[in-house]
Amino acid sequence: MRLGDGRESGNVEDRRGSGGGGLPIGIAGGGIGTVVLVLVALFFGVDPSVILSGGGGEAPNGQVAQQQQGGQPDPAQEGSRRFVAQVLATTEDVWTDIFRRGGNTYQPPNLVLYSGGTQSACGFAQTATGPFYCPGDQKVYLDLDFFRDMERKLNAPGDFARAYVIAHEIGHHVQNQIGTLRRVEAERRGEGERESNALQVRVELQADCYAGVWANRTQQQRPVLEQGDIEEGINAAAAVGDDRLQRQARGTVVPESFTHGSSVQRVRWFRRGLEAGDPRQCDSFVGQP
Repeated sequence: MRLGDGRESGNVEDRRGSGGGGLPIGIAGGGIGTVVLVLVALFFGVDPSVILSGGGGEAPNGQVAQQQQGGQPDPAQEGSRRFVAQVLATTEDVWTDIFRRGGNTYQPPNLVLYSGGTQSACGFAQTATGPFYCPGDQKVYLDLDFFRDMERKLNAPGDFARAYVIAHEIGHHVQNQIGTLRRVEAERRGEGERESNALQVRVELQADCYAGVWANRTQQQRPVLEQGDIEEGINAAAAVGDDRLQRQARGTVVPESFTHGSSVQRVRWFRRGLEAGDPRQCDSFVGQP
């Protein structure tokens, strides 16, 4: 990606070096399997404790400037920090324009960088949790070490693959702002595990589609894509398909336990948003996902 001297978002809250505390997030709702629950941390989604326990809610969204809360971050990660801030800025530009054209106001989320662990409104976040969006405080949480895990453990290298992760999480914020997450939470109450999982798959696929919309609109606003970038994004979407992760974890695939969609589904919805550039084409709740 050619981000060059593009602006950095002011909505990055840097907690690296501040340490953590509290208890790990508990994951409710059985039936997926212990090994796969561990891999849920690598799925790029809304914090699993929120989705599985039906939590969430709204909190005031204030712009938090980049700040250090004690300790010193790893200087070697400065490039990654700047990259995240620049990508976040592009998501703000895209969604602000989309909301404005629809007669609405986009309220950008804060993105929290942390190392090791930190508190969130959804519970205690730790490195193994992976990137997630917390509706309770309207923040995205990211440990930069996850980018290394993407390359080494998921075989999903590349700067655009990393940008896709951020754009997917911002997609959940869009869903939260327009009321999709609250609607789905209400629908999931009283549903069985299979039906509840199926609804969550649709949530994740829509976030993938929104990530594609972001890529399309960003390229229109300011050409940043380089040769091979789209392939990196597609590879990343495929790498985090439920079927692939389950097969890697235990050698078998259990479709009824999917919570994020298969590799084919995730790639298809990312492509759909990328090609259309229109969030109205991202209604994953109609027809087959």
